[in-house]
Parts: sequence; C-alpha cells; structure tokens
Amino acid sequence: MSADGRAAVRARLLQSDHLRAGPDSISWKVNREVIVVAGWGRAILLQLAHPAVAAGVHHHSAIGGSLRSSLRRLRSTVGAMLSLTFGDTEQMITAAAGINAIHDRVRGRGPGGAPYSAHDPELQRWVHVTLLESIPLTYELLVGPLTVRERDRYCSEAAIMEPLLGMPTGWLPRDSAQLDTYMRDMLASGTIVVTDTSRTLARAVLYPPKWRVAWPAFRATQVLTIGSLPPSIRRAYGFEWRPRDARAFARWTTVIRRSLRLLPPVAREWPAAGFDSLRDSTND
Repeated sequence: MSADGRAAVRARLLQSDHLRAGPDSISWKVNREVIVVAGWGRAILLQLAHPAVAAGVHHHSAIGGSLRSSLRRLRSTVGAMLSLTFGDTEQMITAAAGINAIHDRVRGRGPGGAPYSAHDPELQRWVHVTLLESIPLTYELLVGPLTVRERDRYCSEAAIMEPLLGMPTGWLPRDSAQLDTYMRDMLASGTIVVTDTSRTLARAVLYPPKWRVAWPAFRATQVLTIGSLPPSIRRAYGFEWRPRDARAFARWTTVIRRSLRLLPPVAREWPAAGFDSLRDSTND
C-alpha cells in the first residue's frame, strides 16, 4: 500500500477520539483466543447474504480455489486481524491501509445492475457488524461467558474501525443493544437476500476442494457455522438442520470447550498477544 494511504489513515485516526485498545481491553481478552476465528465462518456467510457483498466477493475474490489458496487467504486475514488488535499504532495503520487498498479495487455492479463499492459505508457497517456479533458469540460458545458490560465494551472498542476504514463518525454500534437492534432490523428489512451467488460462495467457504484432508477442523467449523446462523438465514442457504445436527453441534461445542480448558494459555492464545505486544503497548 502507498505512503499516502497510510497518511490518510493516520490523519483520520488523529482527528478522532478513538484510542487503541490495550492489554486490559475486552478486545484483547476475546481476540487473543485462537479458537474465536471459528466464528469467521458465521460472519462470512452473513456477509454473503447481502447481495452486493456476494457480488463483490464473486467478482473480486479467489474464493472457490484450492485448499492451499484457502489457507493462504486465512493466513493473510489472520495477520491483518493480529495487527489491528495487538499491533502498535503504526502496525494498525499499515494493516488498515492495506485493507483500504484492497477495497479501492472492489467496485462494480451487482444484481439488477445496482452499483457497489467496498467503500460504501452501508456495506462496511454490515460486514463489520457481522464480525462484531459473531466473534463474542463464538467466545461464549467455546471459551466462557461475557457480561453485558464486556459485550458493550467490545462494541465501543471496535468502533476505532470508523477512522481506520473511513466510515462516518458514529456509524458503528457502541453497545450490544445497538448491535442487536441493527442486526434485527437488517434481517427484517428485505435487504438481506441469499442469492444463488451467495449459496455458491458459501459452499466454497465451507467445503473447499480436498477439505477432508483437514478433517476434523473443517467438520467442526461447518457444524459450528451452520448451527450458529440465524434460522432464517440457515434456511435461505438451504442447509438442513435436523435433530442429529443439533446434537452434533452440542457435541462439538462441548468437546472444544473442555479441550481448551486443559490447555495452557501458550497453546491456545496468539503469540502476538503475549509479552512482546504488552511491551509495545507500554512504549507506544
């Protein structure tokens, strides 16, 4: 990404009243757990349920390639997430500028010829809020409970994405009540429509070529993703959800949760959330 891109992000950040979350934040508490990336599948399928997002991904993404390419994309996405959450200010700015540079290229026309752009604030809010809802939900399923105050703080801390990605001030939910209201309104608005493109992309996300090579990781992700979707979205995608699927969902969540409790932090947390990030945050 260009120096101008980083400078633009830095200027917006300095003009805002947002502060980078530190080691005592809820963002660190939740995002430091490696397992919460299991919630990305749910967020992605919710994102793809917006026709404009599905069109943008279809035209500008390599989803549907090999298992190796899927893992490469995951590694890149994880790297950006780690920089945004645990990096110092310059690392956070660089990661955001990289995302913005990718968004510069994502524009076109979706269903019915309607134009779309990855810089559209409405689409940015939908994409961001799906993550804002899915990640804490996954944490509570697999790690432990969060209080209402912690869920509220997670929302308020994540609002730093407004200046980082160029969204209007006050655009994102500041607490869990605003988040829930927005999600409920969007699902009832008629804007969220699962298209054939959405379904094709969803299957490519959940069932990439040779996914069984990475079983049971993919199988657990499939069950958790489909099982945690809002029922209306799950039906729109055409996913069956029978009693035996519900039992499988309960088994996987129980097994993962109990397994995590047996692991020391070094085995279940991102190294970026360790001593080096703590040192950087105190020197920032």
